[in-house]
Amino acid sequence: MYSKQQRWIRGLISVGLLWLGFIQNAFSYDGKLEPYERVAGISGNLSSIGSDTLANMMTLWAEDFQRIYPNVNIQIQASGSSTAPPALIESTAQFGPMSRRMRQSEKAAFERQFGYPPTELRVAIDALGIFVHQDNPIKGLNFTQIDSIFSATLRCGALKPVNNWQDLGINSRWATHRIQLFGRNSVSGTYGYFKQHALCDGDFKVNVNEQPGSASVVQGVSASLNGIGYSGVGYQMSGVKLLPISVEGTDYIEPSTSNITSGKYPLARFLYIYLNKPPTAKLKPLEAEFIRYMLSSNGQKRVEQDGYIALSERFVLQELSKLELY
Repeated sequence: MYSKQQRWIRGLISVGLLWLGFIQNAFSYDGKLEPYERVAGISGNLSSIGSDTLANMMTLWAEDFQRIYPNVNIQIQASGSSTAPPALIESTAQFGPMSRRMRQSEKAAFERQFGYPPTELRVAIDALGIFVHQDNPIKGLNFTQIDSIFSATLRCGALKPVNNWQDLGINSRWATHRIQLFGRNSVSGTYGYFKQHALCDGDFKVNVNEQPGSASVVQGVSASLNGIGYSGVGYQMSGVKLLPISVEGTDYIEPSTSNITSGKYPLARFLYIYLNKPPTAKLKPLEAEFIRYMLSSNGQKRVEQDGYIALSERFVLQELSKLELY
């Protein structure tokens, strides 16, 4: 019989195999998307409330779209994925970007309000990375070590917590000092995804320095020799090192585009946008055109420029069909 920890880790391997099949067959960008074509009569206001991870990408899309349609105004608020469902329920935003899937309780609250579920669109592929200071000699980490560093509950098989780098075999004077932890706050989808997938759904240590944005996590690590943090791999910057990771042992996998799209890298995820579309109604032209732009070759090139992974034509057509836009 497998222990709970072993079953969880084997589940992570199974998830990786699912990614291998899904992404290689349908999702990773194949260069076949059509460019966006301007249509007449598009004007008005759009509002987006939700994920910080998607903040820069939403801004790039909005700026491009407003250049195409000067009479369109787009407001973007990025406080965290958990702010998206209430904004959609209260109709204070048309778009709810999220770096995780909407929880059942959030979907249920939306359905109580409107009588139908929200529409889910997958708009890009992302991966979470583990960042340390550029001078840290650590070669890589596995999930048990990651859990022992970040978690108070040790659900991934660790026997004791790791509190300094010396516990992981780093032989430096500074390695005896306490590790400084950086992460996202609890309204973030990145926080929830990391908690579920890297901590075996355990609890974070109380001394994690919770940051309001993904970029500030990486910036905090760059300023701390003892630092470590988790954030989207697209937020890599000078002063930090992005570690390869493994599910078990030391067979570390780099978070490269090829490893993410092949399913080898175990912390890959989709990025989502949720919206309110009644089943029997068509989207308003402004909303429909913004979605068409996001999922065009123009919009998906912006995804790649922002450090994420674009989607294939086959997959984009599946998403557009949810909204009767294809």
